[in-house]
This record gives sequence, structure tokens and C-alpha cells, in this order.
Amino acid sequence: MTDWQGKRYWLVGASEGLGAALAHKINAAGAEVIVSARNADRLEELVQSLPGRARAVAMDVCDDASVTEAAKAVGEIDGLVYLAGVYWPMPSTEWQAEEVTAMADVNFTGAVRTLGAVIPGMVARDAGHVVLTGSLSGFRGLPGAIGYTASKAGVMNLAESMRADLWRTGVRVQLANPGFIKTRLTDKNDFKMPFIMSPEDAAQEMFELMCDDSAFQRHFPRLFSYLFRLSRFLPDWAYYRLFA
Repeated sequence: MTDWQGKRYWLVGASEGLGAALAHKINAAGAEVIVSARNADRLEELVQSLPGRARAVAMDVCDDASVTEAAKAVGEIDGLVYLAGVYWPMPSTEWQAEEVTAMADVNFTGAVRTLGAVIPGMVARDAGHVVLTGSLSGFRGLPGAIGYTASKAGVMNLAESMRADLWRTGVRVQLANPGFIKTRLTDKNDFKMPFIMSPEDAAQEMFELMCDDSAFQRHFPRLFSYLFRLSRFLPDWAYYRLFA
């Protein structure tokens, strides 16, 4: 069970939605939280609403210099949670290069930039906690999701590689794979979203994962997750007939 008292956690992509809800839970448990995103005003509003020690450090995960400067301002931390993400629903037949590139850069490469500023210090101290946010959509390619599912699959694979490298060290790596969460991103969808969760419910799932020292990953909602997890075992002809 994670001891939150006196710990410092950096939440990247925490100005709203799941990130903001998780910041409340971690802060209420006793940890100091540093929240980052591009919108400084929204971050300050979040900090003012948190119950414990908290501060905001504005950062653009797409900019190397911004990430380096923010990491210096944050200082030594006990944990990092990467939640930053952008999304536009899009099929390959309607490819919008700027938006697809943004999804890859924020969702995946932004995580790599941020980790690059944090992981070496954790490894040197042989202590730390890293939580990455994947997606149920990242288990296998889906129609109408160019950019998003690929970027989340990259995050999931990255977490698995880090876990393989670090599981015998003092640096703990975890992966959260949520389904649909009610946010401004999913508001863009024009289709029915089964088992859609509130940010607060999704944050509770993520917080429980972070409290479990023995767990590597959690997929939620659990029942909905089976559809995506089992799809990996379907032969191509069956998968594309069902999903495409």
C-alpha cells in the first residue's frame, strides 16, 4: 500500500478532467502535488481548489525547452503521472496531418520528453513511481481513430518496456488503460460510448492502481475492457469483419 504522506507527485496534463480529479485524490491522501499543463489560468484554479499542498508549473509537452525548464522548477519528486492527451476522431480517408501529428506528439512523444527529464534521476536514486496513461483503444487498431490509438499503443508498449527494465529496481512503473471518460475530448464523438465513466470514477480506478504496490496495470471499466483485450486473439479476418 502506497504511503502518500510527505510525498511529492508531478501530474502532467492535470488542468481538467481525469488529471484534475486524480490530483484531488492524491492531494487529499497526503501528497504534495505539482500540476502541469499549457493553460496556466486553469492550473491556478485547480491549485486553489485542492485541499493540501499544491502548486502549478505551466508546461508545453511538445517543446523540449519547456519540459526541461518545468522539470527544473518542479525539482526532485517521488512520482510522475503522465495524463496529457489530445484527440480528434478521424478516419484515414479524412486525414488531417496537423491534428494527427499533434496526437502523436502530445500523447506519446510528450510522454517520452517528460520521462527523459525524470527517469535518470529516479534511476540514480533507485527510487520513484511512474504512472503512464494508455487506453483500451490501444490494444489493437480501430477505425476512425488515426493518430489516437497508435499514440496510446506506443505509450502502453513504452510502459511495458520500462517495467521490464526497472521491475528489479526501486523505480515502480504502472500503466492505466481507461475506456471512455466524460471530458471535452469524448464530447467530440458522435457515436454511443458504452460504459462511459465520470472523471471522478476513472480517477478512483487510477488511484486504486497507484495504491497497489504489486500491480503493474489496470484496465477499466473491467467488463468493457474484455472486448478490447480479447480482440488481440482474433485472427485478422474475424477482427476486421467485426471492428471495421
